[in-house]
Amino acid sequence: MANLIPFRGVLYNPAKAPDVSRVVAPPYDVIDAAFQKALHARHPHNIIRLELGLDEPQDSPGQNRYTRAAALLKDWMAGGVLQREREPGIYPYMIEYRSPLDAAGAPLKTLKGFFSTVELEEFGTGKIYPHENTRAAAKTDRLNLLEACGANFSAIFSLFSDPKGAVIQLLDKSVNADKPRFEFTDDEGFRQRLWAITDPSVLKEIVAFMQSTPLFIADGHHRYETALNYRRARRERAGAAKGVQPYDSVLMLFASLEDPGLTVLPTHRVLTTPVPPLPDIKRLLGETCDIEEIPSKQFLHTLRGRGQAAPVFGLALRGAASPLLLSVKPGHRPAANASERDKLDVSLLQTLVMNKLCPKESDQHALIYTKDDQEALGLVAQGKATASLLLNPTKVSEVRAVAAAGERMPHKSTYFFPKPLTGLVMNVMEE
Repeated sequence: MANLIPFRGVLYNPAKAPDVSRVVAPPYDVIDAAFQKALHARHPHNIIRLELGLDEPQDSPGQNRYTRAAALLKDWMAGGVLQREREPGIYPYMIEYRSPLDAAGAPLKTLKGFFSTVELEEFGTGKIYPHENTRAAAKTDRLNLLEACGANFSAIFSLFSDPKGAVIQLLDKSVNADKPRFEFTDDEGFRQRLWAITDPSVLKEIVAFMQSTPLFIADGHHRYETALNYRRARRERAGAAKGVQPYDSVLMLFASLEDPGLTVLPTHRVLTTPVPPLPDIKRLLGETCDIEEIPSKQFLHTLRGRGQAAPVFGLALRGAASPLLLSVKPGHRPAANASERDKLDVSLLQTLVMNKLCPKESDQHALIYTKDDQEALGLVAQGKATASLLLNPTKVSEVRAVAAAGERMPHKSTYFFPKPLTGLVMNVMEE
């Protein structure tokens, strides 16, 4: 169902950037302002200068971070900082990491996948499924960058079903495990490795396999919808072009739904606006949830354990001695015939809790999102937030069910982990 297109990737030239760890970056949407500046300062060729440049006081419609990125890309290509591969290929990728959900001393996990471009498909065709809602401002920013540079610097993260592991087994057989193109330890202490495969027979086999399986977007919905908008604009300008054009495809990282190295973290909600006092909270939520105080030392363990059997949320309140556990009462749990979206913990949290604690839309727009349990609790303990709502992670099977049903999850429902780095391999469109 997915039309994979092996491509001539653009990679950093080791002669110009011998330590690739200094020029790559996390995805743009997890970089705050301080880290953005730090990455700019880290290396003059760090990918952040293309993917998320700094605004300057004198910026104008004709001179801004998007036009600067386009000029830098042209210079780096001409100067050999970035090099285009000679042959089309795909790029196997591994991240060896420790999950934040694992206990201390647990064995490392390895996420395995590969980079390639794939032909864009409109949602609803049964080939590529989204699972999460998007917001307009982020798409405008990404479209401005794509219009200026004609390049994908970061990959959309997508999942496909491969229960027998056929694709990864083929990739493993087709590369020299001891000789990756890049190998380094990133800022998180994770081991990153990238290879290239250009053997036409291997590419043909992988392309054929992927044509029979749908794709589920795990991360990068804004970038995918931006790529669709860019294609529409290019087609309007170019008219009816023959064959697949460079703007008809987008860069993706593909990983298996069944990969044991895939982790989904919860995205906790941190409230920064006033919330009702505790007696009022108990009154507001008591009809739908059983509410109990849990000692802080047992709180996360209890939240995770009880969440295996029923919808359960955590609530930390500024000034409270202990966090609360909110267990959805049986009569308010989703019916068996409810939609896949309505069965999700994050959907229940929104309707049963969030809408009561934050009835104003402006309050919900002021939320801070974090995947980190301790950060969610710490912001409240430090008085920097009024409350935190903690969730259990969404299951990969739930993401797949929602997407296959043609539904969308609420905003910030999932945090797939680990995220592929930006700048390892890029899709600079050949016009």
